[in-house]
Amino acid sequence: MKRLMIFLLILISVDSFAQAIHERIVPNDPEKYRELSAVHDGAGKMGFTQLIGRNDLASNFLYLHAGRIEGRSGIGHHFHHSIEEMFVILDGEAEFTINGRTSRIKAPAIVPCKMGSSHGIFNPSEEGLTWLNFAVSSVKGRGDAFDLGDTREGAAIDPIPTFVNGQLDKEKLRANTTAYEGENVRYRRILGPEVFRSDWNHVDHVLIPSGSKEVIRKLEGLEEVYYVTNGTGTVAIGSDKGSIQSHVAFFGSLGETLTFSNEGSEDLEILVIGILPAKQSGRTIEKPLENPKAMVLQMDFVVDKANAKAFEEMYYSIYVPAMVLQTGYLGSKLLRLFPEKIAKEIEAEPTTYNYQIMISFDTEENRRKWVASKQHDIAWPAASSLAKEFKWRGYDVMGDDDKK
Repeated sequence: MKRLMIFLLILISVDSFAQAIHERIVPNDPEKYRELSAVHDGAGKMGFTQLIGRNDLASNFLYLHAGRIEGRSGIGHHFHHSIEEMFVILDGEAEFTINGRTSRIKAPAIVPCKMGSSHGIFNPSEEGLTWLNFAVSSVKGRGDAFDLGDTREGAAIDPIPTFVNGQLDKEKLRANTTAYEGENVRYRRILGPEVFRSDWNHVDHVLIPSGSKEVIRKLEGLEEVYYVTNGTGTVAIGSDKGSIQSHVAFFGSLGETLTFSNEGSEDLEILVIGILPAKQSGRTIEKPLENPKAMVLQMDFVVDKANAKAFEEMYYSIYVPAMVLQTGYLGSKLLRLFPEKIAKEIEAEPTTYNYQIMISFDTEENRRKWVASKQHDIAWPAASSLAKEFKWRGYDVMGDDDKK
């Protein structure tokens, strides 16, 4: 009962400190723009503000910047080695440069700037244009830049872009019943995880028609940042509801369920980017399995203090080298029980077993082959001889977040 009460208090505490939806909704307000010039050694000037920053999400999302690039102005040619960006123009036409190749692209359009690729943007017209920049870092909160001193004014233009780009084209949207659950919702995944090297997972274009309500988006294993490109509506997380309209940004956190409604007269269009907590670690299981992925054997040992060092050395010098030779071996862990003081602090279950070796094979059949091997005849006596007592039990692996 005491542990249950602690768990409930934790849940209440987390919920009470969650940011209210109206606090997450940030308008792209030109009145708040700072005027910048020679951005990354670029031409002219631009208005600039940050809508969402590095501390708003738990993932490696770095920022959503917004602004207006004035006529004959732009962002100079530069590199980032630890972040990925995506330049977006919502009106006008701009000259995008990726790795020294330049093409004109009409709005509304997106151009990802992959990690390690040089990039820049130039507005060749006399009129300003609306610009966004999303970024995800390889290390949370960390960015970098290396300027090339090139405005890209007068750059040679390729009639067909030699780099990845996409359009917010309503004609390409299709009915979708899985990612965004709701009647008449249309959707397209413009870019998927294969485009990015960071934890950036996707770029979606979503349209919720007038009158559509209770459109559900479940953030299972990811976070998302949203920018409304057209229309009005509401977004809710549970009973917490906020109003959204053209040119506002907001975000959803890991595990949340967002509910969208369009109560206006126009289509509600949203540009969405998704970020995984750790794409590079490879979440290979997305839902509960019907059949075991692998097996794990847990072996508990009582090892005297005098034998502790020898037992740990045995694991690295004998047990692991013997197992890595076996068919189907996936990995193992050597676990040592917490000291008594820490065990009491966390209210751990009392036990006389102070070491555990966990071994994993793809199948129980292959683990039994390991037990019958000559290598096991060496490894097991080396382990058991150093212990006063031991026991074991086996498990089917029905979920993990390992690469293997």
